[in-house]
Amino acid sequence: MSSDKKVRLFSDGACRGNPGTGGAGAVIVGGEDNILWEGKEYLGHCTNNIAEYKALILGLKGALANGYTHLDVFLDSELLAKQISGDYRVKNQTLKTLMEEVRSLLSSFESVNVRHVLRCNNAHADKLANRAIDEHKG
Repeated sequence: MSSDKKVRLFSDGACRGNPGTGGAGAVIVGGEDNILWEGKEYLGHCTNNIAEYKALILGLKGALANGYTHLDVFLDSELLAKQISGDYRVKNQTLKTLMEEVRSLLSSFESVNVRHVLRCNNAHADKLANRAIDEHKG
């Protein structure tokens, strides 16, 4: 399924403790707020920033797998949004590696806008990230 329409990607990482048990959640929403795709992933032991990056990667891969080429990305991690825009440098080596993956994925889209949103505007992705942790039987 391919679409030239712009879709919205919301992603969020959850971490119980920092570092702690992490999960990633992402949801792609169409024009009438209809859910086009959602994903969640248990991450195991990680930091909150790693969970945020992995959630974005999960969502970007979901968008590509479904043929979406025009994307508005919404993150409640101001740090991640500012690192993508270049306003903040990525100093941590693990995050640098994850940023390389993010940049590679972003370059696969025809158009991408990344925006920071308040946490209250990212509830669905947050719910998915927490569900990934809750459903993990470890």
